[in-house]
Amino acid sequence: MKHYEASNILNIALAGHSGAGKTSLAEAMLYLSGAIERIGKIADGNTVCDFDSEDIRRKTSVSLSVAPTEWKNYKINIIDTPGLFDFEGGIYEGIRAADTLLIAISGKDGVCAGTEKAVKLSEKYNLTKVFFVNGLCDEDARFYRVFEQLKSAFGPSVCPVVVPFIQDGKAECYVNILEYKAYLYKNGKITTVPMPNMGDRFEGLRTAVYEAVAETSDEMFEKYFSGEAFTPEEVIVGVSKGVKNGTIIPVFCGDAQLTYGIEQLLNGLIWLAPNAMEKSAEIAVDTSGNPVNIEVNSNGTANAIVFKTVSDAFVGKLSYIKVISGKISVDTPLINMRTGANERVTKILSIRGKKQEDCDYISAGDIGAIPKLQTTSTGDTLCSPTRKVILDGIDYPIPCMSMAIVPAVKGEEDKISQALSKITEEDPTIKVDNNSETHQMIIRGYGEQHLDVVISKLKNRFNVDAKLEIPKIAYRETIRKKVSVQGKHKKQTGGHGQFGDVWIEFEPYADGEFEFAERVVGGAVPKGYFPAVEKGIRESILKGSLAGYPVVNIKATLYDGSYHPVDSSEMAFKMAAGIACRTALPMAKPVLLEPIGKLMCTIPDNNMGDIMGEITKRRGKVLGMNSAEKGYQTIEADVPMAEMHDFSTFVRQSTQGRGYYTFNFERYEEAPQQITDKVIAEAKQ
Repeated sequence: MKHYEASNILNIALAGHSGAGKTSLAEAMLYLSGAIERIGKIADGNTVCDFDSEDIRRKTSVSLSVAPTEWKNYKINIIDTPGLFDFEGGIYEGIRAADTLLIAISGKDGVCAGTEKAVKLSEKYNLTKVFFVNGLCDEDARFYRVFEQLKSAFGPSVCPVVVPFIQDGKAECYVNILEYKAYLYKNGKITTVPMPNMGDRFEGLRTAVYEAVAETSDEMFEKYFSGEAFTPEEVIVGVSKGVKNGTIIPVFCGDAQLTYGIEQLLNGLIWLAPNAMEKSAEIAVDTSGNPVNIEVNSNGTANAIVFKTVSDAFVGKLSYIKVISGKISVDTPLINMRTGANERVTKILSIRGKKQEDCDYISAGDIGAIPKLQTTSTGDTLCSPTRKVILDGIDYPIPCMSMAIVPAVKGEEDKISQALSKITEEDPTIKVDNNSETHQMIIRGYGEQHLDVVISKLKNRFNVDAKLEIPKIAYRETIRKKVSVQGKHKKQTGGHGQFGDVWIEFEPYADGEFEFAERVVGGAVPKGYFPAVEKGIRESILKGSLAGYPVVNIKATLYDGSYHPVDSSEMAFKMAAGIACRTALPMAKPVLLEPIGKLMCTIPDNNMGDIMGEITKRRGKVLGMNSAEKGYQTIEADVPMAEMHDFSTFVRQSTQGRGYYTFNFERYEEAPQQITDKVIAEAKQ
């Protein structure tokens, strides 16, 4: 593929709800533009963008892929992103590289949660939006019902460009409202046909176009509502400007599997979507934290963002980059601004799915890949050492589903750990921690399928069998009663013996986890043994008397005792303090404490009852509600962490993927008796 200037490069990310046909749409665009010779099918596992073994096995995209093509002297970088919410990290990566979001919508299912999320993200990151209503050859597809849903959900900015002429429930031809032309698709060919009589519907669609154009400026708004007609030129210019500045969302339609409407979509993207020169400029920060404008200029100093990392079986680590400024070739010196390390570029690649081609360079506004960068990860800035700046990274959502990952064969923990480090390099949304208390490796992701893919990759790529378990909870114990006990350690073995004798008062302590004090009078216990007494208590409270969990919020005061001038030692007093502690704990009304987390759950208004009921069912306490974005509320609640391991699944199912939440440890609270009994019984087993 030849090199293009930024003014002739379009970076288009495909987004939308799972099943809307994003990968099929990419396949149709590649086929019609001549990039591939035949259209692959998801069911057959032979599409360009779903090439990973996990994509093929699950028949859905689980990660981002890139596929450039050429159309009428433009290079279009197609970025196919996953639709399943379990793999939403992929859409954040795609958005980081894209200038336009092409949102696929099922002509049968209409506006779904994935549609709404894609629009919100495009607005958050200032991307141009284009709708494509797909699958219109399905007998259950209803374009005009979907169009009304789009207008209802996203307002007058929704502007029809290509619409079907429906006869006997079937799309006979596709009408371009702005061109005032109709196109017929037959036997893989497109022909222009006379405009059909669409009656009042056509006038309604033209009105929708005028309403959208009126939204583009105050001048147009006043002209429209004064009853003055727009000229054809005003409509064309208004739509073009409106799409580029985000005030208009154009609607195209067709059927990706049969390639109906795809040619008009490609033509529309070239006309309406902003090129990299218009959209890819960024504001970075220099090493002092000052803002710096990075213009899209192939002659400037090199700056690029890494938006995806892949562990390729043949090439090794592969870093997908978008160049913002300059050109990057094998002789371009680069520095990683996160690590400070110099990175050597040994090869430049153009990527189309799994196919890799050597190229001379990647220029400003374009996308490509560099293999074997030593210290570089997703979200890193690569730039010239002569102008050090930091570009915005990728702000992923926080993964909320936690599970313990356990090897199927004992002793393979290290193999799992090493494999997971490779997987997390490829998918930064997977988080792995080792819990030193429960001695479990905890893995966090977006949902069950997300974590299931990790288990599958461990098996298929790294030949390690592992399984997921509900994580153990790190409980605590404390006391509710003040007690005084003696601890005496006396041992005579011939020669020097061991003697330590202490009286210690144990009581609840609200100001910290542990406090040691002394009020010994008259040297009953020499000061030199105080540290040994404290050490003995600290070691003993690591395991409580109820279920063996650490004891917290306790104060121990040494107030009396005795010693032997020959047989006493630090070890003897440490042992005596331990005896005193172990004696005192069961007497001091011990209780179990469970960890409580702070839940902030944002959900649609109509799901409030379900979610609040579920929080209560999980022993949570709702603290309040606040208005979030339009039509959404945020519930604030305290919930025991033991009840939350599958909460993400419930929220996703009950809100159809619209809800989201954060959950963080807040404090420990006394557990109810039935929970205490259950934990004690498990500890005894």
